[in-house]
Amino acid sequence: MSFTRYKSLEDKVVLISGGASGIGESFVRAFAANGARVAFLDLQQDAGAALAKELAGSKHAPLFLHCDITDTTALKAAIREANQKLGPASVMVNNAANDQRQHFADVTPDELDQTLAVNFRHVYFACQAVVPQMIAAGGGSIVNMSSMAWIAGAPNLAAYASAKAAIVGLTHSLAREVGPHRIRVNAIAPGLVLTEKQQRLWYPTEDKVAEMVQMQFLPEIIQPADIASLALFLAADDSRMITKQTFAVNGGRA
Repeated sequence: MSFTRYKSLEDKVVLISGGASGIGESFVRAFAANGARVAFLDLQQDAGAALAKELAGSKHAPLFLHCDITDTTALKAAIREANQKLGPASVMVNNAANDQRQHFADVTPDELDQTLAVNFRHVYFACQAVVPQMIAAGGGSIVNMSSMAWIAGAPNLAAYASAKAAIVGLTHSLAREVGPHRIRVNAIAPGLVLTEKQQRLWYPTEDKVAEMVQMQFLPEIIQPADIASLALFLAADDSRMITKQTFAVNGGRA
């Protein structure tokens, strides 16, 4: 297979949250490979530093910013630092999340608040911080990561699914508000993407993986790079008239 390289992303400043591992790591690799100036935020110090070091030979070495995205003050400070070092952002990919399973009846108010913080609240405030940069730059693209979990009604994920549904609501409303500034806002809702974490925690055997793939129309495992390919398109000029949309990447699963 061969994949598109987007010239319009070259030298653009791209911010990615949760970029040290999983789908986020794939985003960092994909945007760096397209010549973008990438800054990525993550709490995982060692993984983030290792990824930045590995990609240091890219046209623009990615900037890793150690950050707890649930700390709104720290999140906004990291976005300011990226602006100071790389320039105003043209692209924001809000990816950081944690799909921890929880029994609905046992969730406490504090646990719900934490789940919403790591899966939704940071998306809101990252957008709030980055929109002025995009307005000053004359436009931009925000890509928010939702999930098929809220559409499918996945078990033991009520709080997570609520947050991912809220992301779609934010995406739609914000797209209208910032559209006049030529800022596009879209969401991606992946199905089962077989990251290392997903395989280790939830799908440790070939039978478990095969069971999920059988529910898809397409008989292939969804890889992080498949999600990154869509994010590249939504960030590039090729999608200049696409906004307020949520794209499912689920192999056709109903």
